[in-house]
Amino acid sequence: MQNLNDSRRKFIKKSSLGAAGVTIGAMGFPASSYARIIGSNDRINIGFLGCGARSGGHQIMVEASAKKKNLNVVSVCDIWKVNKEKAAANCKKMFGTDVKQFKYSEDMLEMKDLDAVMIGTGDHQHAKLLAEVVGAGKDCYCEKPMATDVEDAKLARNAVLATSQVVQLGSQWLSDPMQLKVRDIIRSGRLGQITKIEQVWNDNDHRWHVPNDPDVAAIREEDTDWNRWLLGKPYVPFDARKYFEFRIFRDYSGGITSQWMSHGAGLVHFYTDTDIPDTMVANGGIFGWPDIRQNPDTFQALSTYDDEKFSYSYASNYANKFGDHTCIRGKDGTLFAAGGEGSPRWFFIPEHQNIPGGFDFYGGMKEAVKSGKAEIVTTEEYDMKVGPVYLSDNMPFHLDNWVDCMRNRDLVPNGHIHTGFWHSIASIMATQAYREGKKLYWDRESEKIVDHR
Repeated sequence: MQNLNDSRRKFIKKSSLGAAGVTIGAMGFPASSYARIIGSNDRINIGFLGCGARSGGHQIMVEASAKKKNLNVVSVCDIWKVNKEKAAANCKKMFGTDVKQFKYSEDMLEMKDLDAVMIGTGDHQHAKLLAEVVGAGKDCYCEKPMATDVEDAKLARNAVLATSQVVQLGSQWLSDPMQLKVRDIIRSGRLGQITKIEQVWNDNDHRWHVPNDPDVAAIREEDTDWNRWLLGKPYVPFDARKYFEFRIFRDYSGGITSQWMSHGAGLVHFYTDTDIPDTMVANGGIFGWPDIRQNPDTFQALSTYDDEKFSYSYASNYANKFGDHTCIRGKDGTLFAAGGEGSPRWFFIPEHQNIPGGFDFYGGMKEAVKSGKAEIVTTEEYDMKVGPVYLSDNMPFHLDNWVDCMRNRDLVPNGHIHTGFWHSIASIMATQAYREGKKLYWDRESEKIVDHR
């Protein structure tokens, strides 16, 4: 958390003061019930909360770092017994241990030898479960988005700030060495004044809807706990599609905004040392995949950061994949990444070269680099070579950053609780602007989304 601008410092100070009155964790756990202090050589015992597809990625991440970081898995928790049993069998195969199995999180959190929890549940469940985990005195890795509504975002933030727990939000690109290098370039001033950041991240697939999903066919209401899954959302009859495909339903996710844009906005804040956009407009629709989805498959949002004087444009189209890129435009130079979410294929192009039409980034970039009109952005971790256009969600850097911070509690994770609050508010604003067809504003004093300045 270095080189923060004044508005960001004020925000953190305000957030910390706002949480000072919080004395109990959510779900009834006292904030005084802290876990043991983890020593530099102690084995860290991890439990998985929510054992669906994303948790499978968490297990891969832990397996990759288990030996070098001295990690152990001791428990799995899922309200659907099939997921729970599959996860336990997978952990036996990966780690060679018989883990304890739990249906309910509060039972798992009573384990004295459990140090940390990785949350991989539905979008609308993250915030409340994060508050529960830290309230029980456990460190936490929580998938993004941290929250899908403002009050839940405040709940999670205040609960974390009321404890000494180490929390990493699952915006994994924040620990990628290439993205750190991009931030360093921006901080150096080489781009000059930044006036616009563009992200265009696409796919050509009916995202998050699987017509013949075997899990949808297999699950029975009596094998899970539907009320617990709803976790405060209005009651509706059990629906297996909503259970597994929550990202396409309005009550449980914003879809594109909660998933990809939360990553995108988080990176913008990371690059520019900003927090929450001041204004937001959005549009789109269900154009390419008119199936059962309620959230758009084609979407665009435009926001502004008024103090820093730049705009942020985010777009996704799920019916055409061509042209994924990120572009950071400054008066003295441009940073351009070919590829979608988290792409490390970055180039720096100095401004004032009078290049008609810019570059052909798909065919002429080698010549541009060779002629000195552009530079490859790279790091030692990438062998000082141009990066690929795709990285796995399960790369080790972000998990390792969390583990290092658990061992040295003076360090702050790259995806700390404030970054989670900021990306949540940005994505919530975009969801609401799309649904209401309004230009929206963030009121920093009241911490509310409003439709006027």
